[in-house]
Amino acid sequence: MIGRIGYGESCQGMLNYVFGKEGMRILGYGNMYSQDISQKFFGRVLHFQGQRNATKNRYVHITLNLPLGEHLDDWTFQAVSREYMAQMGYGGQPYAMVRHTDTGHEHVHIITTNVDDDGKVLGIFNSYRRNVAIQRYLEKKFGLSPSPRTRQQRELPILRSPELGFHLDPAQGTKFYLQDVLNGILQKHKVRSFGELAKLVRPYHIQVRETKNISGGIGVAYGLDNQKGYRTRFINGSTVHRSLSGPKLQKIFEANSRSKLLPMHRKRILKQIEITYGLFKTIRPKELAAVLKEYQDIDIKLDRKGDVIKGYTIHDRSGYMFTERELGQNIRMENQADIFGNGDEPTEIDTDSRQFAIEIQKLIKEAFRTSHLKSPERHGLLSESIMTKNLMDILPYIATSKSYIFLERHLPGSQKGLLRKALEREFPTVRDGLFQLETKKEMETLEGKFNLIGKVLEKGIFDVGMEQGSVRLLFQALGVKYHDNQLSCANSNRHTVTVRLGNLPFPKAMEQYVSSGFVRQNHSVLELLAEKNSENGPKLTASAFFLPMIFPKLYEKMDPVYQKQYENVALGSYVKYAEGMHAPYEKSPKDYIAFFNAKGFYFTRTENSFEIKSIYTDKGTSRTLSKKTALYLNSVPDLSKTLNEQHTVIDGLVKDGRDHLKKLWAGHLMEREMYHRVAFMLTVEKVYPNLHPEMVQHHMDNGLRKSVGQAIKRQSNIQQNRLLRKGVYAISSLLGKGQEKVYNGFRDEFTDYSKYKGRGMSI
Repeated sequence: MIGRIGYGESCQGMLNYVFGKEGMRILGYGNMYSQDISQKFFGRVLHFQGQRNATKNRYVHITLNLPLGEHLDDWTFQAVSREYMAQMGYGGQPYAMVRHTDTGHEHVHIITTNVDDDGKVLGIFNSYRRNVAIQRYLEKKFGLSPSPRTRQQRELPILRSPELGFHLDPAQGTKFYLQDVLNGILQKHKVRSFGELAKLVRPYHIQVRETKNISGGIGVAYGLDNQKGYRTRFINGSTVHRSLSGPKLQKIFEANSRSKLLPMHRKRILKQIEITYGLFKTIRPKELAAVLKEYQDIDIKLDRKGDVIKGYTIHDRSGYMFTERELGQNIRMENQADIFGNGDEPTEIDTDSRQFAIEIQKLIKEAFRTSHLKSPERHGLLSESIMTKNLMDILPYIATSKSYIFLERHLPGSQKGLLRKALEREFPTVRDGLFQLETKKEMETLEGKFNLIGKVLEKGIFDVGMEQGSVRLLFQALGVKYHDNQLSCANSNRHTVTVRLGNLPFPKAMEQYVSSGFVRQNHSVLELLAEKNSENGPKLTASAFFLPMIFPKLYEKMDPVYQKQYENVALGSYVKYAEGMHAPYEKSPKDYIAFFNAKGFYFTRTENSFEIKSIYTDKGTSRTLSKKTALYLNSVPDLSKTLNEQHTVIDGLVKDGRDHLKKLWAGHLMEREMYHRVAFMLTVEKVYPNLHPEMVQHHMDNGLRKSVGQAIKRQSNIQQNRLLRKGVYAISSLLGKGQEKVYNGFRDEFTDYSKYKGRGMSI
């Protein structure tokens, strides 16, 4: 579902547009004395209340749009609309809910005012964030399809132009229709000219006419045609809306044209199209859009004149539009007659082309990497794995890849066996080249870890001693090992760096297994701390917050100054992650606070903003929230009371012994839907997540309950096996048989720790 909010100084155009559509149905009214009132009466009430304040954006127009093909009955859509208004803060205002049927997308229009009975403007801040949060909440509550996460993925409903209605002003309805469509287009696309704008609005029956006034200033006028042949007069852009006037649009066009990213996008697309042309011998023009979409993920629209395809326009994911002519003469279809021919030849790959050989090489390289990652043992480095495999070993990974399927589908019918021959031909060369490349990268990585260790020790980030062997904790946390004055990778002896440290003893406590994901994240943290300008250092993920849990003995030895730096950046990385995870459940700023409180985080108000702290870090460690988030939290009516209530939750977590990172980690895995790991922690380790009950309930319904049931059943079988082993051993002792033989005979998969090491503790 997509919710859109617009504001206006007048309500008449909104009323005419919403109530004037053919086939419209009024679902109901909010906060009116009766549901059986006239449209005219509602309009007077809305107008009267809105005019109590002189603010320009006094009237609010909301649309709730379902994805194409999704359906809700009137009663459910009304319930969705009422809850949306309540959660947005408009629940006490007069409003009308009207359903339109003029598009393929089912949608409801809601008209209200943000001026209350006392003539004050409602204190609703950060309406965009609230809108997104409530959308996601309603999607989950009513089982709706989630809205696209990027603007470019969103489909604007194809609206039909307003009809002439009885006792309605068509010009006013038309004006609002133009606002609705044009604003949507300008949000989704980075338009650079009136010509581009005209192309984009054509499916919506809108005409764009560039004008000039007497003094030579640029203007714009809009008009439209509907399916009944009615044509409006052209309306000046400033009359439609001040932001849609010619000078305003010209500034937008110029800003989009001056963007430093524009040449980069143009160069990227040109390269992608040239590569596509280089792969194919022939392309049927009408299949070009499908080929570019599958091969390069490029969206194009073919330019037709009757049945003849004259070219195409690229609609890039960046929001920009490009034509063939703009990108270069050599890619125009009319200049590529060898490829596009007369339009009747089938789409076929050129198996003799250089690009075909490159694609075969890419297939082999990717298969080597995939087979190594998916190997059950996964011992050693990629370079070691490469030289142990032949083509037959990696062929299953090649055959299931999207690239292979694409190539096979477009091979000439007489050359289907050529793909296998090409793989056999390129395999030795690719294997040798990849082996050399990975060998070089692995050695550089090891040397980089060696240099980083030197910087960390030089700066004294950790108080590690050579005598006690504590420096080995640092080695382990960076995925390396030390033996006989040689530093090597933790899982391989292939590469070494000479480090003369003598005989280092092992610390008393060493982790037996550390996930490679945590090793990478720890490497990024230490790089950031070792650099003078940490702001330009590597970006951390939420998992950085859990490093003291993974490497407790090492982080206990962290210098207090560096510890505060680490906690600050790690806290920031986790907060950013958590905000995204909370969004589907968040209905208000109070929810924002409550969800963080349940996880062990709390907020304090400063003079100009808010700071967030946690029960897992030093009390002095905090992170300042953004200005937008501060405005969002300030919109809570009883903010002081809400902030004071935090202490009850936080103190309860500490009292119950839930101030351990492992509790938060269980919730982290649950949010990422790694239910098998969570189930193991719940049943075997008795670790319960610090997470809001609403979120826990969602995950239980989403699959966690099933995983927990499976884990309990497995644990029950393990206990039965243990009892059985004891019984068998008792009987065997009487018969004079050895313990080890009987034990091995009844060993189960959980007996050996190495088979489940790190379960629930890896990223």
